[in-house]
Amino acid sequence: MERAVSRPNMLAAYKRVRENKGSPGIDGMTVEALPAWLQEHWAGVREQLLAGTYRPQPVKRQLIPKAGGGERELGIPTVVDRLIQQALLQVLQPIFDPTFSDHSYGFRPGRRAHDAVRRARGYVQAGRRWVVTWTSRSSSTG
Repeated sequence: MERAVSRPNMLAAYKRVRENKGSPGIDGMTVEALPAWLQEHWAGVREQLLAGTYRPQPVKRQLIPKAGGGERELGIPTVVDRLIQQALLQVLQPIFDPTFSDHSYGFRPGRRAHDAVRRARGYVQAGRRWVVTWTSRSSSTG
């Protein structure tokens, strides 16, 4: 956690959150308002993170239209929680990602669903008769 809340890591996390933009969470705070908020509140948030007492805010639920019709529910964390998530990702991903299977494509840096499809096609072209895929994606709207 010390590495996650270090100044260089937090500055890099802020840069990513700022680049990603995104809508405000339930607190209404925008990415543009984050620096001023952090000036006033960061010391307390950092202390909570180091003590293990920080609790993220509830996620804002937003319905967005699907290309083929219908809607999909999207969860939008607050900007502060996105900042903390990014800071943790930057520390944990280099540790854990190398331990994942080479056959894993979900939520991996530099890998996309298209890469998984390309690899599956390669297996079929190589003569394999079965290719099994798995997704954890679920949807209550179909």
